[in-house]
Amino acid sequence: MEKENFYDVVVIGGGPAGLTAALYLARARYRVLILEKEKFGGQVTITDEVVNYPGIEKTSGRALTETMRRQAEFFGAEFLLREVTALKKEETASGAELWESTTDKDSFQSFGILLATGAHPRMIGFPGEAEFRGHGVAYCATCDGEFFYGKEIFVIGGGFAAAEESVFLTKFASHVTILIRDDDFSCAKAVAEAAKNHPKITVLTNTEVICVEGDHMLRRICYRNRNTGKETLFDSANDTFGVFVFAGYEPNTSLVKELVNLDPHGYVITDKSRQTSCQGIYAAGDVCQKNLRQVVTAVGDGATAATELEKYAAAMQGRTGIHAKQAVKKGAAPDVKSSNSFFSQDIINQLNTVFAKMERKLQLELHLDSRPVSQELENYMTELAKYTDKLTVHERVPSAETGASLPFVDVLTESGEQTGLAFHGVPGGHEFTSFILGLYNAAGPGQPLDPVIREKILAIQHNVHLQVLVSLSCTMCPDLVTAAQRIASLNPLVTAEVYDIAHFPDLKEKYHVMSVPCLIINQDKTSFGKKNIQQILELI
Repeated sequence: MEKENFYDVVVIGGGPAGLTAALYLARARYRVLILEKEKFGGQVTITDEVVNYPGIEKTSGRALTETMRRQAEFFGAEFLLREVTALKKEETASGAELWESTTDKDSFQSFGILLATGAHPRMIGFPGEAEFRGHGVAYCATCDGEFFYGKEIFVIGGGFAAAEESVFLTKFASHVTILIRDDDFSCAKAVAEAAKNHPKITVLTNTEVICVEGDHMLRRICYRNRNTGKETLFDSANDTFGVFVFAGYEPNTSLVKELVNLDPHGYVITDKSRQTSCQGIYAAGDVCQKNLRQVVTAVGDGATAATELEKYAAAMQGRTGIHAKQAVKKGAAPDVKSSNSFFSQDIINQLNTVFAKMERKLQLELHLDSRPVSQELENYMTELAKYTDKLTVHERVPSAETGASLPFVDVLTESGEQTGLAFHGVPGGHEFTSFILGLYNAAGPGQPLDPVIREKILAIQHNVHLQVLVSLSCTMCPDLVTAAQRIASLNPLVTAEVYDIAHFPDLKEKYHVMSVPCLIINQDKTSFGKKNIQQILELI
């Protein structure tokens, strides 16, 4: 193993627990790497309002964890988007054990491992749940709430998320009905009372879903009182409605299920120092067996685990004589906007780093109409091109064929050839990073790929048209966008067009879309939810 790939600690998972641990370890001058498979920030990034984090009156989950990430980065923590596929012990000449973390692209060696992989939303399994996912059944209020403006919404669950997200959903719904299996909410009284006392919310306890039904969209939901046995059928007639499922979480422990002790529900068992049953592996955050799963407890777990890992790494350094490179403190650019700029100085610095690596020049060809969003797109692309000579912007007169899809930016090579990438709307919000990655992939060298995956992409021998419908507030959409664009950047038979669904309601109606991200393949088959490249390839 090259020294470059050796760390004191590898943190698996980039949520609040992992970010906090990285901050503490890097500040103590230990070399630490965070490997995150999807997005830094974890599940809390889908929370619109965080009001119970001490010292901060009100913020969003995304803003809170982005600050954590920048703090850790400032002290020298390193970050990579990688999925860890295996953990393996390796013995040194002195008999000491090191850990090797194998990812989908490379591998890293370390003294210690911090597992901070969190948990993912649980499906209940009632009839119709899987069938109508994306067509009325949803799991993310922030991502999909806007699709149900003026409509009835049913929330299934009685925990913290169900209570909090029900209140959030009243911004869109005509009325919210919460169905709870037990006698009452299981979360803090203050959170539950906010839902119980809201004029647009009805709470039904001891109630369970029997099924949901419909045609291309939800039309009916049937539920039953568990005490009386009485069944109720809600029929939306010619309209539709939403069902949001907040039924708890399942821990992401498949990576370590053969290495550490788990409780009957699959959560990692640790001692007070957050050490697992396996020497050198610690765990923190929602992946652990614990009574309360909140940002503040995850942060505490991360800090505790980090201080214990400091001791462990120091002892291993003495035992093995191996020393990782020290973490290097980085200067923090002030996050303020340049005068008359769309972007903060911090964003501009990151853009310059990406642009410097691009191998070829690109053209951004604008297809505009008279709507304000077209002016916004033109200003956005013009501003972006100011920071590099790798991008040029020009406008093309729209044709009759493109009229319904305006406005959009078509990404072309320097000679004017299609790259297969286009964005309809303005690539702001959560789609800004994925758009920049698309440019990087189109210009080369592009994000690294497993050779097997690359060969599968190049082996596609038929035309494939991918349309990705997104919302700029959706935290799960960028993963699908990036994966689809990466495929298109490598194979000229594949195109990947992204649509901000707020500006293209006709697509929403045509494909009966009530959730994002939505992948449409060859204007026919639809699939909902975030996906990686392998999952897209399996569909096409």
